[in-house]
Amino acid sequence: MPDNVVALRQLLLSVPRDALPMTYQQVAAALALTPPRTIAQVTQALEQLMREDAAQQKPFMAALVVSRRGDGLPGAGFFELATELDRFPADKALHEAAYFTEFERAIGEREKRPH
Repeated sequence: MPDNVVALRQLLLSVPRDALPMTYQQVAAALALTPPRTIAQVTQALEQLMREDAAQQKPFMAALVVSRRGDGLPGAGFFELATELDRFPADKALHEAAYFTEFERAIGEREKRPH
């Protein structure tokens, strides 16, 4: 799992801007994850990334990954963990706006890094 987290962070920092957001399936393919439970492996790595980013007071790089059937939004687990980590409001009606703000913050964080 730690290798997946490192590889995931590197992927999200290096993929071209026009390839974002990525879907969970695209991430699984890019990381060459193998069954069983490839999407679960992605979500576990994303959750670890969120915990690391929260601990460092950085934008969630996980905001750059969305569900292909979620209107361009991450899965429910992203919102649950973001709320648990005190980064998103408890009111679910505010989650979509909070997500788009976090997505832009993650893009900004990427752009600060040397390429």
